Amino acid sequence: MKIIIHGGFFSESSTNHETKVAKQEALLRIVKDSYAYLQTHSAVETVVYAVSLLEDDALFNAGIGSQIQSDGKIRMSASLMDGTTQKFSGVINIEEVKNPIQVALELMKVDDRVLGGSGATDFARQHGFEIFSTEIPQRRAEYEAKLAATGTGTVGCVALDKNGNLAAATSTGGKGFEIPGRISDSATVAGNYVNEFCGVSLTGVGEDIVSNATAAKIVTRVTDGFPLDKAFEKTFTELKPYDGFAGAIAIDKDGNMFHQDSHPSMVFASFDGENEKVFG
Repeated sequence: MKIIIHGGFFSESSTNHETKVAKQEALLRIVKDSYAYLQTHSAVETVVYAVSLLEDDALFNAGIGSQIQSDGKIRMSASLMDGTTQKFSGVINIEEVKNPIQVALELMKVDDRVLGGSGATDFARQHGFEIFSTEIPQRRAEYEAKLAATGTGTVGCVALDKNGNLAAATSTGGKGFEIPGRISDSATVAGNYVNEFCGVSLTGVGEDIVSNATAAKIVTRVTDGFPLDKAFEKTFTELKPYDGFAGAIAIDKDGNMFHQDSHPSMVFASFDGENEKVFG
């Protein structure tokens, strides 16, 4: 059993040392808590659990603490994929929901598994998800002051369960100040993809990740026989012509974990029951 999570990017120029330490501690706590959960739950259940914890932590740009768009509203996206069934579900630009990833899980039960905008929000209401504002004072202050957002905030998780099944989940609060209706990578197979061979979750600039089909490429290459690190190497090389901004975490069917970013520094943590690792 293995688990790896990410919480977007860390910038020394815009984030202080105290915040860095807080993110390290939060990621280690969440990855260990989620690993304990994995002992008695499936990979799908565990990635939803882990991403929900990340959505509930205002240190990360997903769920609570999501960025505010140019019209003053918060719209979030999240997706879930089961490596065994190959089912993908997601919500795009959903509003006033505490945990978008849990709505994605609910969508696994229906045929129309990817919903956007008011359709996603209406589905959430119809299935018991109450109105919840994910805005925090810090985001409103940033919006009012028209501060530039980094556009690199997303959370995600990949897990390998005791039965050898893989799952991946990704959630984002957006890049901030974007045009309403903008679609990120987080609820697409470019940003969140898994099959029986490999699972990948992305963070970074959504447009760059979609242009490169990053998650799907890595998984496809591992499926075709590439070692995990070589699949990353080739795929990240293909980001270079346009200076693509991306970070990815992954686990393959043999339990190998890997992470890479094209720009410093993605925040992540992993745990296998004995060995822990966190971004430095």
